[in-house]
Amino acid sequence: MAVMRSVMYVPSNNEKMVGKSVELEADILTLDLEDSVPPAEKAKGRAKIKEYLDSSRSSMKSKYLYVRINNWETEMTNDDLEAIVYPGLDGVCLAKCGSAENVQRLDWKLEELEQRRGMPVGSVSIQLLIETAKGVINAHAAATASPRVNSLIFGAVDYTKDMRVTLTSEGQEQLYARFYTAVAARAAGCVAIDCPFVAFQDKEAFKVSTEEGHQMGYEGRMLIHPSQIVPSHEIYTPSADAIEWAEGVKKVFEEEGIAKGSAAVTYLGKMVDTPVYENAMQILNTMAEIKAAESA
Repeated sequence: MAVMRSVMYVPSNNEKMVGKSVELEADILTLDLEDSVPPAEKAKGRAKIKEYLDSSRSSMKSKYLYVRINNWETEMTNDDLEAIVYPGLDGVCLAKCGSAENVQRLDWKLEELEQRRGMPVGSVSIQLLIETAKGVINAHAAATASPRVNSLIFGAVDYTKDMRVTLTSEGQEQLYARFYTAVAARAAGCVAIDCPFVAFQDKEAFKVSTEEGHQMGYEGRMLIHPSQIVPSHEIYTPSADAIEWAEGVKKVFEEEGIAKGSAAVTYLGKMVDTPVYENAMQILNTMAEIKAAESA
């Protein structure tokens, strides 16, 4: 699984913000061509992304470079892709994905561009923004429509607009879709990425919301301000206590359980069976993936 604890968004037409983005230490830097860029500025945004790929990609501190593209219904998707699919691009995020057909069409276009531009076929990954009622209902089908799909992002702002309800900080109106998107991502073998937290100055509320999402199964968060990167990394990285517990479970279960043919052992006064052991191994594997990504 790719490490996607932080997915930082930057408007592609904002020259100042794009210039500063090379210093951002997010897991994924996403240059946006969708909602944060007005229609009259789309062409400028596409040009800035191509310029970034040519001149800044090699010096950026974020691990991966993605671009959020407009959905097919806007009739801008093809122009977006023609302008930005070049070597150095790691992935595209399809906004307002509503169906498997949306993904299949994108997969075909990416392969055509990769072949035409001498890029390895399959080198550009697909990330899906699930932010409409239709998108939520079809999330799993869309996630499994192409092997390129590696992650799903829940988009609360557009989802609540589509549902004709008010977006609140408490998020009760988002719960079903927020839970379902995480489940759909896990069922498809993808990373679940939580919705942006718009009240970025409220650091404590961001922490509470992110920890809540982590318990839902999210492994990263879409971010709108650089100040959110560090706390997002802290929450989505296993704590020292969790790692210590996982290492202890692994040692005891392998030495006292597996080696001696026992299905359950005791560790710190609690029963450890195969599911608990596998949970501990997942924590250790996650930490290994994060260390590998940070050292790459």
